Amino acid sequence: MKFIQTPVKGMQDFLPGDMVLRQHVLGIIRDTYAKYGFTEIETPVMEHIENLTGKNGGENEKLIFKVEKRGRELEKSLGKVRADSDMPYDAAGTELADSALRYDLTVPLCRYYANHKNDLPTPFKSLQIGNVFRADRPQKGRFRQFTQCDIDIIGDSSVMAEIELIAATSGALRRIFEEVGVSGFTVHIGDRRILRAMAKSAGFAEEEYDDVFIVLDKMDKIGLDGVREELLAGGYPEDRVEKYTGFFRLNESGEAGDVKLFIEKTCADVIEEGTAEDMELIMSAARAMISDDITLKFDPTLVRGMSYYTGTIFEISIDNYSFSIAGGGRYDKMVGRFCGQDAPACGFSIGFERIVTILKDLGWKEKASGLKKAYLVDMKGAGSRVTEVFGRAAAERAEGMTVVVQPLKKNAKFQIDTLEKEGYTDIRKVYSDTEL
Repeated sequence: MKFIQTPVKGMQDFLPGDMVLRQHVLGIIRDTYAKYGFTEIETPVMEHIENLTGKNGGENEKLIFKVEKRGRELEKSLGKVRADSDMPYDAAGTELADSALRYDLTVPLCRYYANHKNDLPTPFKSLQIGNVFRADRPQKGRFRQFTQCDIDIIGDSSVMAEIELIAATSGALRRIFEEVGVSGFTVHIGDRRILRAMAKSAGFAEEEYDDVFIVLDKMDKIGLDGVREELLAGGYPEDRVEKYTGFFRLNESGEAGDVKLFIEKTCADVIEEGTAEDMELIMSAARAMISDDITLKFDPTLVRGMSYYTGTIFEISIDNYSFSIAGGGRYDKMVGRFCGQDAPACGFSIGFERIVTILKDLGWKEKASGLKKAYLVDMKGAGSRVTEVFGRAAAERAEGMTVVVQPLKKNAKFQIDTLEKEGYTDIRKVYSDTEL
């Protein structure tokens, strides 16, 4: 059997330099969110298959890494599949699995909250950082295993949750990118209630909304005319499609900047009461909390792929990049699916892998963080001094220094160059007569 050196497709190995950057970014995220009162939790990477296939995750449910049952349970399920030759492929896969790797952190959080709600404060402000898994097509910045960083507020039905999430996430991103001289963020804010009202006003049936939104979500790739053509190709009546896409032409003309005006021109007769007021308060209060170089923009074309969103949705983009670097929204009905009692919930997720990729492309360098010292011991002539050197190193570490002790190699120049690249500024060769 031949062993394979490279990682599984879509997975990554991280070199020490990569980990320095990743831990640095995670440190900023943790520090920023802690200042807003978010507390960190952890959930398992595997979830019950029922939780991940309950139509909570939208398109991500097609990308699940399922985990087979084991032992007698697997034998029993194999018997069912073999006996039913007409069983659909997806159904057979689910029959053979009892768990799966999580595709995001929101579904596990809702299960976690339902399980521990009696031991948690209200509102509960959580930070969760962990690996998630999707059987996606790998490309730059997109992997099959990747890290997500989520903050969520459960138990607050007011727009204060949205305001705080936007302010905290904007603050974290600003701190992360200011080290490489990058600014120019835009916070795009929309609302599923507006999307649903526009679809209803155009004549679509409620059961058609999610499919219509999936097409609308492609707007940034295929344009409004592409959305129109795809909806027509999907068999929707032309009058509905024309009315619906006409709403978004207001956005192209710039008339969508005023939330109330946009609603009046599109769906005022069917919109849920208070939606416009909520949006205006979120935007005005968030503006007061974030820095002047961050733009807030009402975006009626914003969809967010997850079907579990019920209200406000948001994304953050960065100038000169074609993808978002953070996104989230309100999902008030999801916790109730686990415990039978709805709880208001809102969350924001940072695109950690995309951010790290951008920082690497921009040549991020670690800042010096105190003296780093190295002792290179000549083991042939000064081997008897090893105990002395390690004792000195231990004392210096106790003083807060970073100290390494290595045997002096034949190619000392390469060894020293490597240490200097790692930030070591005091490098001492130790021979029999060297003073420490």
